[in-house]
Amino acid sequence: MVYTNLGPIGFVVEVSARPKSPVRWTGAPTYEEIGTVTIRVGVNGFGRIGRNFWRAVAASGKDIEIVAVNDLTDNATLAHLLKYDSILGRLPYEVKSTADEIVVDGKSIKAFAERDPAKLPWGDLGVDVVVESTGFFTDANKARVHAENGAKKVIISAPAKNEDVTIVMGVNHDKYDPANHTIISNASCTTNCLAPLAKVLNDTFGIEKGLMTTVHAYTQDQNLQDGPHSDLRRARAAALNIVPTSTGAAKAIGLVLPELKGKLDGFALRVPIPTGSATDLTVEVGRETTVEEVNAAFKAAAAGPFKGYLTYTEDPIVSSDIVTDPSSCIFDAGLTKVIGNQVKVVGWYDNEWGYSNRLGDLIELVGADL
Repeated sequence: MVYTNLGPIGFVVEVSARPKSPVRWTGAPTYEEIGTVTIRVGVNGFGRIGRNFWRAVAASGKDIEIVAVNDLTDNATLAHLLKYDSILGRLPYEVKSTADEIVVDGKSIKAFAERDPAKLPWGDLGVDVVVESTGFFTDANKARVHAENGAKKVIISAPAKNEDVTIVMGVNHDKYDPANHTIISNASCTTNCLAPLAKVLNDTFGIEKGLMTTVHAYTQDQNLQDGPHSDLRRARAAALNIVPTSTGAAKAIGLVLPELKGKLDGFALRVPIPTGSATDLTVEVGRETTVEEVNAAFKAAAAGPFKGYLTYTEDPIVSSDIVTDPSSCIFDAGLTKVIGNQVKVVGWYDNEWGYSNRLGDLIELVGADL
């Protein structure tokens, strides 16, 4: 069964149908429909991820309604940036703004410009879930203010501190406990790519130790031209350099796969493209293997328990080929290397679009038990 919906850049795409929320998860990504109640969402921070998330929800057909956004940018600018996107293209709708709303295709989204999230009236708006995507409230002790203001759940769109749980969909979503988990981290885009790679290898061969490198698109925390930055490498012009920097993705694996805690480390290379990244993972495993056996394990995983999150390809692709791919990880079988018990694998990911789709999936998960 399929339904037709508008894709991220306005063309018509065919999407495998999923039941409307709320749903009960019976194993990733299998759903059992238990109702059709719309999940009402507020977004704190309407930047790259906030706007990508809006488009991902619109393209997916999920029964999620974004009822309010909060951003210090004026509404006219927010409306313009939602309609016109240099990567995703122009929305095929009329998008306009008023003093307190953004209106998309005639549907109003309440818009606030509150610096203090304690002033946001989530309860009055009937908001079920707040997506915290400002980048400033990644400590759950600060993000909890959204729950105190009436939201039932808070999802931080970044690695977090003091969170109730970190979830990577398809990897440890079964650990979500609605009774005890209110402030939830969706981890990082890189962790969402790395975790399926690590889990398949660990489940199949056993990981002893490993190192990863993410070849990552530049982000807004870098400089367009050389200028001051707390990280002297990121002080250099993003569009002119390969910029080494840190990533917490490898260490964060221990949050979602505790058996791998302390076994992985790595760093990032920021490269001059706006989106489309790749994770290179090299590990020592518990026994000798072959390229064919490794690829077979990933092909089976992509068709089975990781379907919808992990995609398998043997095509000789490049980064632009995976832009707007909703997967967490696109496994590139042609890049697999093996020497004895040392294994190198590569997974591509659209660090904005894939991650934004996982936010929608995580909202469906928590929405099943509100």
